[in-house]
Amino acid sequence: MPTKSPKKSVTAQEKTEECGISKLSPEALGLMAEFFKVLSEVSRLQIVCSLKTGPKNVTEIIAETELGQANVSKHLKMLTQAGIVAREQRGVCVYYQIANPLLFELCDLVCNTLIAQVEQQSLQLQQLSSLRKNG
Repeated sequence: MPTKSPKKSVTAQEKTEECGISKLSPEALGLMAEFFKVLSEVSRLQIVCSLKTGPKNVTEIIAETELGQANVSKHLKMLTQAGIVAREQRGVCVYYQIANPLLFELCDLVCNTLIAQVEQQSLQLQQLSSLRKNG
């Protein structure tokens, strides 16, 4: 009977090397930085989140995010230029949708990382508090 080899755990460094980030040119890293800059604004993230459930027009995005019309239009233009959001004309309305649904996997990864950091900080604060009480 063949034996199964144990699964090798993959380190963060190995994952980084797999995706090739360590081999990117400064120009490619610049493009990556620009992508993250576009996502580094709360209003744009609100718009991205509102599009998670599917395509919406500006009026629907405004209703969901409670942002102003001019603000939504400005941010949609930036998201579209960055290739994060795609636009589609349907009659007299323009509908916006996420160009690549993998964006939500990236967001989930960031959220999970932040949760782990907050949990770690909370644990450290509890330990410090315990030391203070005992000291």
